[in-house]
Amino acid sequence: MTDMAWNRKHLLDIESLTADEIVTVLDTARAFKAVGERAIKKVPALRGRTVVNLFVEPSTRTRISFELAEQRLSADIINFTAEASSLKKGETLKDTARNLEALNADFIVMRHSASGAPHFLARVLNASVINAGDGAHEHPTQALLDAFTIRERKGKIAGLNVTILGDILYSRVARSDIWALTKLGARVTLCGPSTLVPKTFEQMGCRVVHNMDEAIRDADIINLLRIQHERQRKTMFPSINEYTQLFGLNKARLAKTKPDALIMHPGPVNRGVEIDSEIADSSRSLILEQVTNGLAVRMAVLYLVNGGKGPQELTGN
Repeated sequence: MTDMAWNRKHLLDIESLTADEIVTVLDTARAFKAVGERAIKKVPALRGRTVVNLFVEPSTRTRISFELAEQRLSADIINFTAEASSLKKGETLKDTARNLEALNADFIVMRHSASGAPHFLARVLNASVINAGDGAHEHPTQALLDAFTIRERKGKIAGLNVTILGDILYSRVARSDIWALTKLGARVTLCGPSTLVPKTFEQMGCRVVHNMDEAIRDADIINLLRIQHERQRKTMFPSINEYTQLFGLNKARLAKTKPDALIMHPGPVNRGVEIDSEIADSSRSLILEQVTNGLAVRMAVLYLVNGGKGPQELTGN
């Protein structure tokens, strides 16, 4: 791989990235994670740059993670939530974007309930756009932090069996994870109710099964997704209770997995639904590590989109 495999102004999705570009983000994030372990955690990489966090759909964890990443990079930050904005009064997304640009925003970190909204902004603005989740389409920084966490704990991604369980159909995390992991050489299995995990996902290079035991038997990583109540119809499965009986990760099921299989979840966790509370808090759970790694990955993305040349600039190699 070349020293520099990143030359993009935006991060809109994982689908369009090459394996080399993904690895550049992961390597750069590793350098930023080391920065996070120092006494002084700030670096001047974005000093004098303005970042607007444009969250037109509610978010707590992702927004806080981006905000902290921006602070660590010494950026000026404007937080813009739709609840308190003119979007409520009928201002179009394009008008809002133009007004943000008039404030000389250099970066817009955007979450929106409409798939493709960040791509639209990237076409009409001069600012760099980072997708923090668009509808049921993609959530690229979540996939990057998931890949980072797997690589850190397992030493590699190529050749691993990764099972993604749950509501795949409405999950932007699942789509981004599938793209990232398959590009990096993992074997991805999807499992959940047939209404939420249609066979069409096999076109993305995955195996689709509807039997939980079969899905987790050989898994090195089990990534659980929450049920996306806000994005789906009530008729997708009979009840939460039945979902938990068929697809919830409990102690009995965990006992049938490889002893070194690790558990992931993008959060927020529905304890007792997709995963038993005990397992979520166990030594096999990477859930809190994912949160820590998310900060380093988002610092890496902001830095690279700003024209950073990859990890060798940070480490001095």
